[in-house]
Parts: sequence; structure tokens; C-alpha cells
Amino acid sequence: MMGKPLRIAIDGPAASGKSALAQRLAAHLGYAYVDTGAMYRAVTWAALNKGIPLTDEDAMTRLAESLDLDILPPTVADGRPYTVQVEGMDVTWALRSPEVEAAVSQVSAYPGVRRALAHRQRQIGLRGRVVMVGRDIGTVILPEADLKLYLDADLKTRAQRRYQELRDRGEIVSFEEILEAIQRRDALDQGREVAPLRPAPDAIVLDTTAMNIEEVFHRVRLLIEEQCQETTHVAG
Repeated sequence: MMGKPLRIAIDGPAASGKSALAQRLAAHLGYAYVDTGAMYRAVTWAALNKGIPLTDEDAMTRLAESLDLDILPPTVADGRPYTVQVEGMDVTWALRSPEVEAAVSQVSAYPGVRRALAHRQRQIGLRGRVVMVGRDIGTVILPEADLKLYLDADLKTRAQRRYQELRDRGEIVSFEEILEAIQRRDALDQGREVAPLRPAPDAIVLDTTAMNIEEVFHRVRLLIEEQCQETTHVAG
């Protein structure tokens, strides 16, 4: 297929459907799926686990620079899209805990942490044949991406999705706790000085509030097919 986008950037707030879409697209296209948020969550989890004060920006930066962090293909058949290891320990599902959810935006707002992880992310993205998910992929990490998507949904819908995800894994959480955590994260992500959460100027914005993953995937697959046809027509 001519004109297939080699680099796809997907941005958006928490629980907007980014990861689910990216997994489907990567499998459909035969591309690598890279969730950059997992890297920030891993640094956050490590800080909480080591007792490093989240308010100590210098310490958080040093942690991000030195952390033994690896993202691998799934090592356990439990529905995970990848395995995240920190210092050799499987922390994949721990990264989705309410504690990490509530703290990750504070950590990811630090310029030193972002610099440390952005370099790794950009190297991966520039290889091509990748679907990369995050909050600043289209604006900062891969501004040259061939296709940029920005997914959004209303706050209560996103909180319900995250609540159901955690309940399905057997975790005991309250909807109000999840709602408040996502609301705080939205405010921090959109308000930070470095790489705030926003659509790239040339991103296609999709509101997924009333759409399930199959509908979102179908819509994006049609967008890619249209892009391929336009590229082929121009080339011809």
C-alpha cells in the first residue's frame, strides 16, 4: 500500500482511548506500539517505591536519567500490551495504580525528567513503522509524524473507563477517587510550562465520548486509507 504513514502520533488526556486505539493500529499495520506514558509512570512508581520526594525536581531528574527501565513485548498472557520492567522487576500493572495516576503529571512536568525520557522516545519514533502514544508526541517528540491524532472524551466518561479497567483487574477503587485523580491530572498536563497537553496544529481531533474502540479504530482506519489514496493519486 503506497503512502502508508510510517510514524503515527496519538495524543490526548487520560483514558481517552489512546492506548486501545494504538494497540489495534499497531497490530493492523504490523508496527511497533510505544506508550511513552509508561516511561513517566515507571519513573513515578520508582520514586514512590524508593521514597524519593516527588517535590525534589533534581532528585527526580537524576532518577529519570539513571533508572534501569525497559519496555518489552508482553511476557505474561494477562491482557497487557507490553511488559514494563524497572530494575528487573515487572511493574506493568502497578503503573496503573491510583497512587501513580495521581502523581505522574507532577513528575512529567519537570523539564529534566522530560529531557531524559524524550531523547529515548524520539530515537524510537524516528525509526519509523511505529504508533507512538503520549501527551506531546505530535507537538514535541515527533512533530514530523505522518499522521497525528488527538483523542478526547468528557471527564466522566474517561473516569468511568479507568474505573472499569481497574475493577476488571480486581482492584478496589472508588469512582470518585478515579474522577478526582483524572481531573487533577488534566489540570497539570494542560497547565505545565514544558510541552503542555494540546493538539498539534495539524492533528485530527476525535471525540470518543460516544464511541467504542471498534468505532474509533474503524474511523482511523478509513482516515489512513484516504491518506494512502490521496498520496497515490498525487504520486501518479
